Amino acid sequence: MFQYMSEITALMKKIEDYEQESMNQAIDLIAKANLEKKSIYIFGASHAGILAEEMYYRAGGLMTINAIFGREVMLDRKPITLTSKMERLEGYGLLLAASVSFKEADVLILHSVSGRNPIIIDLAIAARLQGVKIISLTNVAYSKSVTSRHSSGKRLFEVSDVVIDNHGDIGDACCAVDGIEQKVGPSSTVIGATILNSIIVEVCKKLIANGVQYPPIFYSANLDGGDKLNAELFSKYKNVIHYNY
Repeated sequence: MFQYMSEITALMKKIEDYEQESMNQAIDLIAKANLEKKSIYIFGASHAGILAEEMYYRAGGLMTINAIFGREVMLDRKPITLTSKMERLEGYGLLLAASVSFKEADVLILHSVSGRNPIIIDLAIAARLQGVKIISLTNVAYSKSVTSRHSSGKRLFEVSDVVIDNHGDIGDACCAVDGIEQKVGPSSTVIGATILNSIIVEVCKKLIANGVQYPPIFYSANLDGGDKLNAELFSKYKNVIHYNY
């Protein structure tokens, strides 16, 4: 087996062994939000934001998840180094939070591997003040090994209601290669996407168990009838879908 695949397979097993409780808590929160017609949001800065894109507006995905995008921390920003400066700029996350109509009992999924930068802490604190439940996907060992860059001194796992640990290496890359001091092959994207998609599958099972005949899952627009089915679900869940304008 390729080294990277071997490392990822081992991490997947670790997630299964140690994160079932936290993942079940996330499943319960997201299912409850759907049943009660509460809004669900997701955010990550820079590469962490890839998971926001993964969860947002795609076939087989939950259409009630609303991605929050910060223009200055997206990967098409030039110069790309600006994204690192902006995620460390305290107050920018508060501006992002102010652009979202959070309501009590909404759910916000936040992804940050280190969990130390102000943008993610600002968003978590601002949302919690409005009664939003925070699900964080982070690396707890990594986060504990560094200091917070936020004036509160908090890291993401310390301002969350549910903490899912990705169990990756400190620094994220997972493969040691002879002749290279730095490890190679970041694990957080593939592990994080697997965690979140696993949660969505179980959310659908829970919704069906609660009498929901058609959970709000996107049909592929390239399947015959897909557009019609999506339109029907959009109409049913329009009050918690904030991007279909």
